[in-house]
Amino acid sequence: MTDLTVGKLYKDRKDFFELTLLNSDENLKKIINNPEVHRPGLALTGFMERFPSQRAQILGETEMTYIGELKPDELIDTCEKIFCNNLPLVIIAKGITPPIDLLAIADKHKTAVFSSRLSTSELTNRLSVVLDTIFAPTITIHGTLVDVYGVGLLYTGKSGVGKSEIALDLVERGHRMVADDVINITRKAPDLIVGTGSELLGQHMEIRGIGIIDVEKLFGIRAIRLQKRIEVEVHLTFWRDDLDYERLGIEEHRTTILGVSIPQVTIPISPGKNITVISEVIAMNHMLKVYGENTAAEFSKRLSERIHRQSMTKDYLEADYE
Repeated sequence: MTDLTVGKLYKDRKDFFELTLLNSDENLKKIINNPEVHRPGLALTGFMERFPSQRAQILGETEMTYIGELKPDELIDTCEKIFCNNLPLVIIAKGITPPIDLLAIADKHKTAVFSSRLSTSELTNRLSVVLDTIFAPTITIHGTLVDVYGVGLLYTGKSGVGKSEIALDLVERGHRMVADDVINITRKAPDLIVGTGSELLGQHMEIRGIGIIDVEKLFGIRAIRLQKRIEVEVHLTFWRDDLDYERLGIEEHRTTILGVSIPQVTIPISPGKNITVISEVIAMNHMLKVYGENTAAEFSKRLSERIHRQSMTKDYLEADYE
């Protein structure tokens, strides 16, 4: 991720946060390097131990009421203690006007001070969401991402294995393409990764022998999605006679992307195999597992019970000399 300056955040999200810059625009050069937000209530009272000065600071109505009741010399002393810690920025909620001395000391330490018409809780929530998104771990991989029955299937494999052709067939059957070739993956939560396409490629796709096509213009707006949670990786490989492939599906294979573990299904490609239908089955089977139904495990359990019953019946009949 490139460095996020206060000026860039202000320029890109000014309307979203309803911001007004209250002091010099020379203070917009500082770097924001932490996604967390802080309300410096204790710091205003003089308790500076463990003060997270690297975070964006929000002053709500409670903090501003306290500041308004300080004597002039106490106000200057308090502001000096706060702003000397190289704060990236300060946002005052509810459009409250701060004292002139506060702005003067902020200018002295090159810290931008903004006013927002939003309530303190709304401002905190919006700023946290935006910063979490900006600072979220992100990688770019080669693959194809398709929404099949609401399940995000990420197709991976060597170039030319047929990822784009499978996605095209799925789109023709009514499913939705997210991105082809270049997939930007972001971890939005400890167990959640989301894939999007690149801004340059958009919903374009390369089909060997045809060239570049625009999926949105060919199939309509319903054939695409801008982003999708990645739930299963479908790894495509060319068929090899010397390899053993999964037959029962009892043992679930998993892969890890950005620290998030997701199921991985390996599908060998051979002439005549309908990978599109197999993809739909993968999506539906995944949803069954999400709902607590594991077909392979249930089949294995029933098979074991039947073998056990047959063994017991055989032993009983062998001992019956009547």
